[in-house]
Amino acid sequence: MEDLILVAGATGDLGGKLCRSLLDKGARVRALIREESDRKKVEELRRSGVEVVAIRFKEEDGLITACKGVSCVISALAGLRDVIITAQSQLLNAAIKAGVPRFVPSDFCTDFTQIEPGENRNFDLRREFKDILDASDIQATSILNGAFAYVLRYDIPLLDTRSKSITYYSGKADWQIDFTTVEDAAAFTACAALDADAPRSLRIASFRTDPDELAALTQKVFGERFDLNEKGTLEQFSAYIKKTRAEDPEGESQLYPQWQQMQYLHSMFAAHHHTLDNDRYAGLTWHTAEMTLKEINNKKA
Repeated sequence: MEDLILVAGATGDLGGKLCRSLLDKGARVRALIREESDRKKVEELRRSGVEVVAIRFKEEDGLITACKGVSCVISALAGLRDVIITAQSQLLNAAIKAGVPRFVPSDFCTDFTQIEPGENRNFDLRREFKDILDASDIQATSILNGAFAYVLRYDIPLLDTRSKSITYYSGKADWQIDFTTVEDAAAFTACAALDADAPRSLRIASFRTDPDELAALTQKVFGERFDLNEKGTLEQFSAYIKKTRAEDPEGESQLYPQWQQMQYLHSMFAAHHHTLDNDRYAGLTWHTAEMTLKEINNKKA
């Protein structure tokens, strides 16, 4: 019998692509959704062949039933403490009680084990859940993919198509930053979910690039070389972020307040993969930095 994989957060972008990748690999897929989930997305999942189960995370019996017969649970949940800690813990406990052998948490980010506590609020939550997961009796695999490549579309300081500039920090002009597209992350994670021998952590990147390389690539893709803009030290940036956060207590209840967005940029320059596991599974193709910048250019044209 083919594997049965449960995907929590299946109506999100990553979750939906995970379901499709798993189906393409011949797995059966069960999607765990909230009762208030987007009806259109739910129907799309059903039409694709996904078994859809609506659940309340606080109802343990229903969660356990949803996990019955599953070979791996993948969490693609997104949120703050109520999701990353509370809901994921409820899902984890149900998986264990249902006898599920494997669990993939909703990490999908820079290797937060290299980031100092307090430097990235959302990574701190993942670190906290990692401790919970590692103390449990289940085999876990985290997919660490650096930054999602789509952030480059939004004129972040690292690549600002409006000012034609590339911001970096002192001594970091040649710092390799890991980027992965959602499509590539989903395809790799599907392989990992079907791999009973997958290790505790797998590190991937569609491409790796640094500010110097980005500047050269802008000349090729946009027809002009963006200016490199050194913005002081990473330590100065960290201090500025902490000050901004302290002045914005309302941002603590928001997923992406301005200071959290800055924390993600800081993390890009504070940690990167030392080795990649891209070659663990055959048959995967990876997006390149040039492909990503061309897509950005085409959308702005």
